[in-house]
Amino acid sequence: MSTGISSRQRVLLVEDEAAIRELLRVHLSLAGFEIDESGDGKEALEKTREQRFDLIVLDLRLPSLDGITICRTIRAQTLNHDTPILMLTARDTESDKVLGLESGADDYLTKPFGMREFMARVSAVLRRSQVSEGDQRTHSDAISTRGLVLDANRREVTVRGRRVECTRQEFDVLSLLAARPGIVFSRAVVMSRVWGTETFVTERTVDRVVSRLRKKIERDPHDPELILTAWGVGYKFGDTP
Repeated sequence: MSTGISSRQRVLLVEDEAAIRELLRVHLSLAGFEIDESGDGKEALEKTREQRFDLIVLDLRLPSLDGITICRTIRAQTLNHDTPILMLTARDTESDKVLGLESGADDYLTKPFGMREFMARVSAVLRRSQVSEGDQRTHSDAISTRGLVLDANRREVTVRGRRVECTRQEFDVLSLLAARPGIVFSRAVVMSRVWGTETFVTERTVDRVVSRLRKKIERDPHDPELILTAWGVGYKFGDTP
C-alpha cells in the first residue's frame, strides 16, 4: 500500500538512543528514504551546515546540544533553513510543545509512539511542505511592497535593502499577510493556512510569531507600520505608505 512518500528523499535522523534510532532508520529505509543519522547534537548541526536534506527528524534531548538550540540554529544559519523538521521528545506538556514549534519545528511527536503514527507524521510534514512550495509557485516570484521584498523561490526576505533571516513559519505568515495588503486575517485563519490542521498550535503561537517578525522588519516594533493588529480579530499588512 502506498504511503504517499516519494522515494530517495534524504532524511537526517538525530536521536541519541541507539535502539530507537535503529528502529526509525529501518522504517524510513523501507519507505524508500536515504538516511543520514547522528546521536550527537553538535555533529548533527554540522551535518545540516554541509548537506541539504528533505526532512530532519530531531530528538529534543541530545548530548552536547539540545534539540531546541539545534532547531533555532538550523532555521537561522544553515542550508536547511526551510527543511521540514519533525521533533521527538519524551515530554508531553503544552509549554514544551509550543516551545518546540516556536523554535521552528513543523510538527511534534511525543514518546512513546507507534511506527504507524511516526510514518504518518513524516508523510504529513512532507505533504504540507510540498503544498506550501506549490502555493508559492502559483504566485509571482517576488512580493514587493513598502520597502519589503519577499522572494518566494529562495524564501528570502529583504527589508529596506537589508536581508532578514526568517524561520519557515515567519516567512509563511509574512507572505500570507503581505500578498494581500489591507485584508484582515483572523488568528484561526493564519493557523490553518500556515500550520494546517495536523499540528499543535494555539492563537498565542501566532501572536509570538508576529511579535518576532515585528522585531525583524519594523522600524519600531512597538509602533508597527507593516504588520498591523486588527483588535479582537487578528492581523493585516498595512495597505498605505
